[in-house]
Amino acid sequence: MGTNLIPPGDGGDHIQPVDLKAALEERYLAYALSTIMHRALPDVRDGLKPVHRRIIHAMSEMGIRPNSAFKKCARIVGDVIGKFHPHGDQSVYDALVRLAQDFSQRYPIVDGQGNFGNIDGDSAAAYRYTEARMTDVAALLLEGIDQDAVDFRPTYNEEDDEPVVMPGAFPNLLANGSSGIAVGMATSIPPHNAHELCDAALYLIKNPGAPVEELLADPANPQKGGIEGPDFPTGGIIVESRESMLETYRTGRGGFRVRAKWEIEDLGRGGYQIIITQIPFQVQKSRLIEKIAELLIARRLPLLEDIRDESAEDVRVVLVPKSRTVDPTILMESLFKLTELESRIPLNMNVLSMGKVPRVMALNEVLTEWLAHRKDVLVRRSSFRLAAIDRRLEILGGLLIAYLNLDEVIRIIREEDEPKPVMVAKWDLTDIQVEAILNMRLRNLRKLEEFEIRKEHEALSAEKAEIEALLASDEKLWQTVAWEIGEVKKKYAKATELGRRRTLFANAPTADIEAIQQAMIEKEPITVVISEKGWIRALKGHISDTSSLTFKEGDGLRVAFPAQTTDKILLVTTGGKVYTLGGDKLPGGRGHGEPLRIIVDMENDQDVLTAFVHDPSRKLILASTAGNGFIVPEGEVVANTRKGKQVMNVGMPDETKLVVTVTGDHIAVVGENRKMVVFPLAQIPEMTRGKGVRLQRYKDGGISDVKCFAIADGLTWEDSAGRTFTKTKDELVEWLADRATAGRTVPKGFPRSGKFAG
Repeated sequence: MGTNLIPPGDGGDHIQPVDLKAALEERYLAYALSTIMHRALPDVRDGLKPVHRRIIHAMSEMGIRPNSAFKKCARIVGDVIGKFHPHGDQSVYDALVRLAQDFSQRYPIVDGQGNFGNIDGDSAAAYRYTEARMTDVAALLLEGIDQDAVDFRPTYNEEDDEPVVMPGAFPNLLANGSSGIAVGMATSIPPHNAHELCDAALYLIKNPGAPVEELLADPANPQKGGIEGPDFPTGGIIVESRESMLETYRTGRGGFRVRAKWEIEDLGRGGYQIIITQIPFQVQKSRLIEKIAELLIARRLPLLEDIRDESAEDVRVVLVPKSRTVDPTILMESLFKLTELESRIPLNMNVLSMGKVPRVMALNEVLTEWLAHRKDVLVRRSSFRLAAIDRRLEILGGLLIAYLNLDEVIRIIREEDEPKPVMVAKWDLTDIQVEAILNMRLRNLRKLEEFEIRKEHEALSAEKAEIEALLASDEKLWQTVAWEIGEVKKKYAKATELGRRRTLFANAPTADIEAIQQAMIEKEPITVVISEKGWIRALKGHISDTSSLTFKEGDGLRVAFPAQTTDKILLVTTGGKVYTLGGDKLPGGRGHGEPLRIIVDMENDQDVLTAFVHDPSRKLILASTAGNGFIVPEGEVVANTRKGKQVMNVGMPDETKLVVTVTGDHIAVVGENRKMVVFPLAQIPEMTRGKGVRLQRYKDGGISDVKCFAIADGLTWEDSAGRTFTKTKDELVEWLADRATAGRTVPKGFPRSGKFAG
């Protein structure tokens, strides 16, 4: 009779009400914990996530050792998902592939044969084609697993057992790094150099509780050893200060700026090209080159002519400069700013402490936990060996009794129906000893064998005494851990090819920021046009005739001047504010441009006074309607935000009225009352912001115009008919006075407009 699937007929629907919020919270928490514990975060002791641990364990179970033959990856993946890891075969294979890639893993754990992908981002061949076996690193991680070094737990279907953590004789967490995203937390640990990690660990054994700064290598004392910083499989150059790295390792959070390694290749006759030989960690070379090519086409890299990928086994990317006069440092700095040739590798040391608690740990805490685990493994392996020695000594003791009474033993076995109890009673033997005697072969009855047994008994007794002494002394345990770490250090020393440091350190060159900004803009001639109503545009080329320009109804030309796309354009408003616009960012010349108020935050009651190309070597005089003014260096008025920079303090109805370039040694000021005063420039103060000082005194009206000139050359002006007048130093005597005086009526022939230029 099959199971009855008919619901009970009592009319009840047997629905239980459950609070949705509580149900969701409970289920999501279970998922989150599962992700954190069993998927995304590595264990601090062996540096492995469960999938990697299971791959290594499956290979160990299959007998795939560093010295054995390669086995198909399909078999390994099948075993992993069949016995230990009930997830997709592709995800397991992807993890296996990563463990074999020498550009992903600093010390590969899997030795792959076949196509395991490349630095261009191409994927590996399917698992039916590729083969794998362990590397020596994996063997170190497993060392002692069959000697009760770690706990085992049942697998997901309880058919097999799997290790909770690996014995981990290799400092894998920091040596190979790790990255993963769980729920609400992530981890990102860059790879490090095993030789340096062993140095730091040995220092910690000698000085327990040493702070992070003592574990880092000291550039001033290279003999000291310790951790210099990350060591990426793809090399590169770290341009992070030592203070910043120290803080990152101390807190367990931070990052490292890594740049591509490049060199200049001389082509003769002054020509050169730049060769990139190493790129930052986890950057796909093909994607990087595509990005640079896109920037080239978009004309964002005016110093670069071409890019070529000439890589074979090694990375070789060729950058061809526009001309031989291009400064290679500035070219590279502009590329570092715009592309992944410089990338920031984050450090977030979020790991499972003691295999259970996720937390962000500092460098010394991580190494301390690894050392505690190594000591624990040593104690467990020693205890396991001790138990094995005790068992063997017991058997050897029984065998010796048998040899001493050989004839009697043979008689009992031949004549007694049940020899076991008789022997136990006669010589007070244990069950195990009797079994060993009864299982002994006839060929072992030689006289020589007794000598062998006594020799083995003595050797094992000596070893037992050694192990008992080791387990009784904390100091001896730490000495043994240090010796084991020393062996790993020898094997992966910097003198070996695998252990050699690949990532170097340098300070980023302090190139001129201005020059780099310029290097990112294509230099082209433009004409900047600003209308009366504040519309701005940039026409291509230098246009001398502005009469052909068109404007909106009721609008006209305020100012037009030639510039380059690499120039900075300064805008001065009647409210005394200065705005800075990039020549390359101005709206194009089609149509009437765009209103300035969209581009910068200009107050409604202010208007554009003038605009010009920025020249940091100049000084300006700013003058207000009321006749106040001061000198300001042009480099001080540049503002890189939409808000601009308040330079002249004016309040309505007073406004900023004139901006004049400082030249010569004297200044002539003309008021609306047609009075002029001339005085030395030295009487005007230089400041970066303010109201200024009075230049000329008026009863009514305000300032009309100012002009700087050299007194030795005299003062010149043009009238409306274009005629030029010059007053020499002697002729100007009656107008020469001090600042803030009223002045005298302008000389004969001065333009009606009250301006020096007709």
